[in-house]
Amino acid sequence: MRLLFIEDDPKIASFVIKGFESAGFAVDHAPDGESGLDLALVEPYDVIIIDLMLPKRDGLSVIRHLRREKVKTPVIILSAKDSVDDRVRGLEIGSDDYLPKPFAFAELLARVQALVRRASGAAEPTRLTVGDLSLDLVTREVFRGGRRIDLQPLEFSLLAYLMRNADKVVSKTMIMEHVWHYNFDPQTNVVEARICRLRDKIDKGLEDKLLHTVRGVGYVLRQDQ
Repeated sequence: MRLLFIEDDPKIASFVIKGFESAGFAVDHAPDGESGLDLALVEPYDVIIIDLMLPKRDGLSVIRHLRREKVKTPVIILSAKDSVDDRVRGLEIGSDDYLPKPFAFAELLARVQALVRRASGAAEPTRLTVGDLSLDLVTREVFRGGRRIDLQPLEFSLLAYLMRNADKVVSKTMIMEHVWHYNFDPQTNVVEARICRLRDKIDKGLEDKLLHTVRGVGYVLRQDQ
């Protein structure tokens, strides 16, 4: 999932970005309202988190502009302005949620996940299964045929993305956009390297291979009949 965080405080930005990346999000950061608006108008995001007191353009102005342009991406305001009037104003101009600072990251993550589920129109399952491979999004445990598989955070995010798109071929670019930061050099072999390591962990030594390379197109996770 892709998230845009519009925040001018570098300490808060670093803390939040690390938290969401560990949770499997690809995060873009904008340090002011103008650059945040530019990104939000052209890039496809699953959710936007925005501060209100921003340089160049304030958060409320950014949200108003997005809604005038029919951008329906869910927006959560994260702001030190925590009066009832501030919250009501933020919701009235088009935000979907409002969380005052200081905040607990666990609550922010839960609110973002709820917004994404609401926007998709369906609750995301807590367990993904392809053949005898299972992944638990809550406990972050992965098993294949009863054997536990230990994955690094990026490997877990990559596998979760592939399992959500089981039987669909996903390109290298699609993987980079949803698992890594969108502006990775397309010539890098970071995806190939991670796919290779993931394949070793879930397929090595087994006759029934799940992770397949579609030459010249991308990768697919499927159980061959």
